[in-house]
Amino acid sequence: MIIAITGANGHVGVNLCKALVELGHEVRALVHKNTKGLEKLDVKIFKGDLLEKVSLIPFLDGAEIVFHLAAKISITGGSHGSVRAVNTEGTRFMVELSKELGIKRFIHFSSIHAFRQEPHDQILDETRPLVEDEALAYDRSKADGERIVMNAAKNGLDAFVLSPTAIVGPMDYEPSLTGKAFLQLYHNQIPALVPGGYNWVDVRDIVQAAIQSIKKGKKGEKYLLAGHWHSLPEVAGFIEEHTGKKIVRTVMPFWLAWIGLPFITLYSRFSGRTPLYTRESLEIIIKSSKNISHEKASRELGFTPRSLDETVQDVMKWFDVNGYLN
Repeated sequence: MIIAITGANGHVGVNLCKALVELGHEVRALVHKNTKGLEKLDVKIFKGDLLEKVSLIPFLDGAEIVFHLAAKISITGGSHGSVRAVNTEGTRFMVELSKELGIKRFIHFSSIHAFRQEPHDQILDETRPLVEDEALAYDRSKADGERIVMNAAKNGLDAFVLSPTAIVGPMDYEPSLTGKAFLQLYHNQIPALVPGGYNWVDVRDIVQAAIQSIKKGKKGEKYLLAGHWHSLPEVAGFIEEHTGKKIVRTVMPFWLAWIGLPFITLYSRFSGRTPLYTRESLEIIIKSSKNISHEKASRELGFTPRSLDETVQDVMKWFDVNGYLN
């Protein structure tokens, strides 16, 4: 089977490419610039830009299945225009070409951030409404991209949506935002934590659900790929346990983090370094739901999320072997 994957050099993309190649599929990998993580895999590399529709035709023409993973992530208050261009308009181009070229299945990766996180006292599942204009730029762009895919499904395209939570796991070459956070914790570059947390999910479990969805996913449906909620201090504890490195676990209240935000922002601007945290990242932690259901994905796709403890052990071992802990 010929399978085309956008964002193939990302964390999920590399893991998915590897798994599909091992299953004997012919994999096409669309990359914009970086091919790290793909060099040793038997995939066919295509250079392209989601915003240049014509560049996508050779990549898509003749493919049977499309996994659309490519996205621009922003938690630093970046321009809504650039984020929307990639995540929304880029998705629109992919959908239009997939219909024109007769793609059999279009599997779109959205995000938990496309859903409204509140109310927190109720289960967040696939019936939860998507965010509107009040949301952060990234959240809005992913929600609008998801709407485009779902509308295409209503109008003939065999398409559905997979929505992961915070992804972590091995083969994180870039590394991803969550991978960077784990490394910052390990290197004690975060002087204090805040009391919130995330729902974390292993990249390998996402990949297995994605592969199962090729046959089992249903047109016009959404599937939440959630793992388990853990606080940042708990994550620090897992890292400490599996590396033997003493990790800072001091917790400061949110109000103190807000007070320090202007100074963090100013320092990052003058130093050129990525800020330790931003207004957006604080809002994500505060608003993150603890009650995210993966029941539908488990029932229909056989999705089984492993414990975060196991994931942390494996990802820190992978970081160590690949020189990220030096």
